[in-house]
Amino acid sequence: MLNPRLLAGALALALPLVAAASPSPSASSPTASAAACALPGRTGWTDEGHDTDRTQFQRPIGTKHVLMLFVDFPDAPATGELGDYYHQLAPAADWMRQESYGRTRLAITPLNRWLHLPQDSGSYGFQRGISFEQHEAYVRQAVEAAGPGVDFSRYDLLYIVPTRSASAITFSPTYLYDPAAPGIVAGGTRIKWAVTFGQDMYRWGPKVAAHETSHTFGLPDLYAFDGTDAHRFVGGWDVMGLISGPAPQHLGWERWKLGWIDDRQVACLPTTGSRAVHLRAIERPGGTKIAVVRTGETTAYVAESRRTVGGDASACSSGVLIYHVDTSVRTGNGPVRVINGHPEATPPSGCRPLDLAAYRAGESFTDPATGVRIEVGHQGPLSDTVTVTRTG
Repeated sequence: MLNPRLLAGALALALPLVAAASPSPSASSPTASAAACALPGRTGWTDEGHDTDRTQFQRPIGTKHVLMLFVDFPDAPATGELGDYYHQLAPAADWMRQESYGRTRLAITPLNRWLHLPQDSGSYGFQRGISFEQHEAYVRQAVEAAGPGVDFSRYDLLYIVPTRSASAITFSPTYLYDPAAPGIVAGGTRIKWAVTFGQDMYRWGPKVAAHETSHTFGLPDLYAFDGTDAHRFVGGWDVMGLISGPAPQHLGWERWKLGWIDDRQVACLPTTGSRAVHLRAIERPGGTKIAVVRTGETTAYVAESRRTVGGDASACSSGVLIYHVDTSVRTGNGPVRVINGHPEATPPSGCRPLDLAAYRAGESFTDPATGVRIEVGHQGPLSDTVTVTRTG
């Protein structure tokens, strides 16, 4: 969860496109590189832009070494076995490896002892949303309690896990350091990123670790902050929205932003024209992953193939997911908005209306304002063919 109050102190056509495993473009149309559809960020913080500040946010490629610290408090002493806490979150490593097609791995090392923090659990302000200053103090105290015997230079990220009896530690915010401030230093190592878990880890399970770790990579929240139908933007289609959603794997756009899919796997339409694209399901590696129709400086429509496999095995619909990206929209205000292909359908138990959004063969989406049309053609077990067009 990224709370703007918490972070204030811390500081997207169609010329045919380059697309792996897609039909050849017509001879009359030149190809466009994927870079022509990479949108710049405009919010100054987490957003869906491709120019993420890799000083502020960690690079999401390779092995990320994570140190897990266990903490208790004077009013909430340690309870339970440390191994149980570790195993509650450790499956996040498998989740991240599968999500990234093996490009990002979490190596989670537990410090197998309780660290006793000096303040009562209710004093940090988690119930009130917690300020950046309070959050930094909490992380600092955990680091100090670990003592000089811990070599923090060996780790990229901290997971701080409170005793289950600490009911006042209600939710799991991400600590992102402020490069312009002194911050937290341990043995000469600057502590830059930490996830401080709360009681919601028992509701969300290891996917809360995937969600929060993705914030350290620069991804925004996709649920609404205004308290009105929090999941009206993406439903259960992305772990950055509804963590427990039926199809929570990261969107293809985000996988591109994070470097989990390559430019050659992106079909880019930066201007007017039309092109057929063969999309391989996001849940499986290889092939073209997304077709992007750029509509402005910070806006685009994206189409991707989704199937009920892997982490999306419980998806309420499958087919082509179409969504709008606007990288000028702040976290919590809908930088990504899924287009519902079946708005009149009644969702079954366990599904939200937007969870039925995927388009099937013969269906299409049109936006008259931008001249964008996306038509779904042949569908295979793990693929879809779409025709993307922009007329003006």
